Amino acid sequence: MTIERQTYKGQAYIEIRQMLVNGELPPGTKVVVRVLSERLKLSPTPIKSALAGLERDGFLVAVPHRGYFVPQVAPKDMREIYELREALDGIAARKAASTPGVREFVRTTLQPLYDEQHRLLHENGGQGYSDVDINFHRAIWHVSGNTRLVQFLDNLGGQLRFGSGSSSKVPGRISDALHEHVAIMEALADGDAPRAERLAREHVRRAADAFGDVVTTDTADEADRPGRSTEHTA
Repeated sequence: MTIERQTYKGQAYIEIRQMLVNGELPPGTKVVVRVLSERLKLSPTPIKSALAGLERDGFLVAVPHRGYFVPQVAPKDMREIYELREALDGIAARKAASTPGVREFVRTTLQPLYDEQHRLLHENGGQGYSDVDINFHRAIWHVSGNTRLVQFLDNLGGQLRFGSGSSSKVPGRISDALHEHVAIMEALADGDAPRAERLAREHVRRAADAFGDVVTTDTADEADRPGRSTEHTA
């Protein structure tokens, strides 16, 4: 019975998290247990447990006497997430480069993911790129062999997408990111752990810089809109 409850809780957590990451539950939305229970065809108990877990992981905020809400993610929050991603991605790449059979892993796992990203850029204008990109990085996290590292990074990766922290909006960023992916794959295939760590960190840092450009541009556009006072623009 306990295992069954944990299974339902895990199912609810995964499905609600996906709704948050995909923007189906946008910032400011109140998360209603009854609605989710009907949607997921689960009893309120695993839904409530899943919401508590999502709140602990930073995907929801609990307001006393009002329930759970989808938070607004500020640029400062996104920069903090990128800082953590930079450090942890570097560790994952370093450990992955030292893993036996890493050259085969690059050939059979990373290269097909890279090829799909390249295809999406040139045939689909980049649409769908982010989903494959996170799978590319997640593969490196998993092959690092550190399960706790995978959990932390998967959570941070979800929060970046949840907070619309994609740097792919910057013109030319996807193309640059693909070149960086090639360099990371080469370092991994060579088993060069220090180079793999450095390149992985630089990759995330450049993504953070590109995200900063998006925020600056969006803020400037907001300030220039007619009828809005620049005094109240962050």
